Parts: sequence; C-alpha cells; structure tokens
Amino acid sequence: MSVPVDDLGLDGLGRRPAPGPLPWVAMYHSVGDCSDDPYQITVTPARLDAQLGWLRRRGLRGVSVVDLLAARARGADTGLVGLTFDDGYADFVTDALPVLRRHGFGATLFVLPGRLGGDNAWDPLGPRKPLLTADGIRHAAAQGVEIGSHGLTHVDLTTADDALLHAEVAESRSVLAELTGAPVAGFCYPYGTLDQRAVDAVRAAGYRYACAIDPGPLTGPHALPRLHIGQRDTAVRLLLKYRLHRLRRRPVPAEAAR
Repeated sequence: MSVPVDDLGLDGLGRRPAPGPLPWVAMYHSVGDCSDDPYQITVTPARLDAQLGWLRRRGLRGVSVVDLLAARARGADTGLVGLTFDDGYADFVTDALPVLRRHGFGATLFVLPGRLGGDNAWDPLGPRKPLLTADGIRHAAAQGVEIGSHGLTHVDLTTADDALLHAEVAESRSVLAELTGAPVAGFCYPYGTLDQRAVDAVRAAGYRYACAIDPGPLTGPHALPRLHIGQRDTAVRLLLKYRLHRLRRRPVPAEAAR
C-alpha cells in the first residue's frame, strides 16, 4: 500500500536532507517481446522474473518511489529498491504486473494521459506499441501500483515553450488525479532530459519528487537519478550496477534542491 503523498519527509519546497547516497532506483520500460527493439528498452517477462528473483535472493524488495522516499525519510529504507516503468505501455498490466505480484513487489508506473490508448509515436524506429487506456491505468492503481506523470504526450521539456511546459507538467498531473481519484506525487522527465527551468516547473506544479536518468548537478528530490535495466542485465551485470551505484551517487546537500 502506498503512503500518503504528504508523508515523504520533504518540506514545502520539496527539499529533503540526504544523509547518504541516493536510493537505488531501477528504470524499466516495456515488458514483452524484445526481438525488434532498436532502443533496447524491452525486457521479456522471463527476464524480469529472473531480475526480481535476483533482488529477492539478495534480501532486497522492490517498491514504488513514493514508498521508497517515505521509508528513507524514516530511516527505514535499508533493503528497498525503487522500481519504475516509463511510458505506460499496455504490456505493463498483461506482462509486468503478474511478475511483480508473484514476487510481492511494488512499483511506480509513469504514464502519458494525453496518449491514452495510443502508441509510442515519439519513437521513430522500432515497432508501434500500444499504451494503456484509462481503464488500464485505473486497474494498475487498484492493484497498488503508484501512478505518476510522464508528461501529457512525451516531449522534451527543455525545448518546450511556457504554455507547452505547463501543459505537460501541471495539466498532466491534474488529469491523472482526476482519472485515478488520488493525488499524484511523482513526475518522470521524458527522454531523461531536463534543465533548471523544467525542474522548477515540476516543483511548482506540486510534485513531491521527479525521476530523471543522470541529472548531474541538478540531482535532488526533483531530479532523482535512475539506472536503466535491460534484457542483457543478468545476475553479474545487476550486481555490478548495484555496487557501482553507491560509488556514483554521492550524497546530495539539501541546498542542491533549492
């Protein structure tokens, strides 16, 4: 069960002291057939099952980002790993969710409310993949999955004008809140691209956190780094990624999120 949005241990500006390295957050996308996957963003259900099994054998448990941050604020995040799925592919419900349930893991699903029932038209290469409908998103939420925004339509926020930036960030949050009947705590930057203007817009829209990929000096509660997990990530590669994470992700001073 997800914790209330207001119980994240963040102040009114979304700032939170970081006593140690940032938490380990894994980034997934599609779960299904990966035979035609030029972007290498798809894992098969069998591979996902093996990866989550690896976490369990090491005493780790996958949770949503909102739960991870709440536990971290209480000093109780040892052994927790954030699991995120970008874009809101329809295969999340059919292929990913059963695997998550089998392992007893939670997750965060970042969706595109401006493309409900559409496809990944933003990808010029590779096959068209269907996205979740409103009913699909509600089904995932009813199963305990945290629903976050990935923007309305998947655009690079660093190139958006003021009106488009507001729509992608603020309006997408309002649409999702109405669709799910629950507050929306998290945002995910499309393509992983961000700048200070985008971070400020996300914070101003009321999100309590946001996920990126490698945000560099912008790293903080509204620009959390994540590690891509793909089909080639077997036990050895997962172990390396897990261990190297603590070397790469240094503590973030509180002022970094101001």
